[in-house]
Amino acid sequence: MRGRSLLSLFPAAAVLLSLRAKGAPVTGPLVNESGFFIAVQAWSFRHFTLWEGLEKTAATGAAGIELFPGQKIGGPHGDLELGPGLHASVYRSILDRAASHGVVPVSLGVVEVPNVENKARPIFEMAKSLGLHGISTESIGSISTLEALSVEYDLRVGFHNHPKPTALWNPRTILEAVKDRHANLGFCADIGHWASSGLDPLEVVRSIAPRIRSFHFKDRASASEPSHDQPLGIGVLDLPSILDAAIAEGFAGNVSIEHEYNWHSSVPEIAQGVGYLRAYARLRA
Repeated sequence: MRGRSLLSLFPAAAVLLSLRAKGAPVTGPLVNESGFFIAVQAWSFRHFTLWEGLEKTAATGAAGIELFPGQKIGGPHGDLELGPGLHASVYRSILDRAASHGVVPVSLGVVEVPNVENKARPIFEMAKSLGLHGISTESIGSISTLEALSVEYDLRVGFHNHPKPTALWNPRTILEAVKDRHANLGFCADIGHWASSGLDPLEVVRSIAPRIRSFHFKDRASASEPSHDQPLGIGVLDLPSILDAAIAEGFAGNVSIEHEYNWHSSVPEIAQGVGYLRAYARLRA
């Protein structure tokens, strides 16, 4: 599978829009043969509105989208930014727009979560309104609040890593924080950022696999130093083995393709990644 374009192997997305706001394993057509679901991180389209990003996500063939806070919504909502506390009609409008393109919002991230319950709750209410599976965050200092609300709302919470020298670059930091916490808490594993930090993403995933709740999935030209994102399967990261290691430990969350390159013309490269993941899921099943 490595080094090949698998674009021709994926069909058009056919989605049953029945995802519920639960941290329990998702079922239905959104889930592929290997038990995970493919999404695009909307940050890949950060130079566009969410309205445009939903259309672009559909063009990649992905069935899911991971939303990011602060993106201008666009369409009838103009410069209004996505975030908690919006009128219910706005969230319904987003869901209608997504459904019209055969796309399901599955997660929200990376979102800052205050360590005060009544300030953090609106984020979970937003996730509930949008029918999300989980959120990703780097607010490790809010872990007790996140744990309580993740149980109450039954949502997965993945702690996301940026490269060295940011606070969560070392996976041991997150693992130490979540190891004795509720199973809803774990990693949003950004494998590209681990490579940029000089870590072997495969070895990291093998060491933390039971606690991976979602992925920000990338391929890179280098497995040990900063390099820009490549279409999945073109770079040097051992993507099949990374997924194998996570799935062997029961992973069943969202694999969100995050492509931070060719910002204004990335749809074909992301589409290649969607095809790659679809082919992997079929060949592994």
